[in-house]
Amino acid sequence: MSRAKKGSFFSRVKEYILSVWRELKKVTWPTKKEVINYTLLVLAMTFIVATFIGLADILFNYIFFRLL
Repeated sequence: MSRAKKGSFFSRVKEYILSVWRELKKVTWPTKKEVINYTLLVLAMTFIVATFIGLADILFNYIFFRLL
């Protein structure tokens, strides 16, 4: 394909940025309340999983060294 049909580098970059901008305008963004709720949910689940893994580690270490 010739360079004339493809367009210059800068025109292609400009078209790409414009298409990204058009797509971003179509996005349904979450509300502030939803973001806060999801953030708290992620933090709570992270704490729960970390606590479970920590307790399992303590238990397995106790069992392992008790058997030796």
